Amino acid sequence: MIGGIAGATAGFFYWQQVGCSSGSCAITSNPVNSTIYGAIMGGLLLSMFQKENKKINQNN
Repeated sequence: MIGGIAGATAGFFYWQQVGCSSGSCAITSNPVNSTIYGAIMGGLLLSMFQKENKKINQNN
């Protein structure tokens, strides 16, 4: 969740600061596309560092 929020913020600021001058860029020409793309990428990036809970099967 935190990764998605951070990514969405980064995507919006990327659109605002860099953007696409010609308007033909698929992601950066529209702030909604850029924000959604950033949210997805941020969520995927931070989910890589998530610890997995390992259940130990104790059948004796």
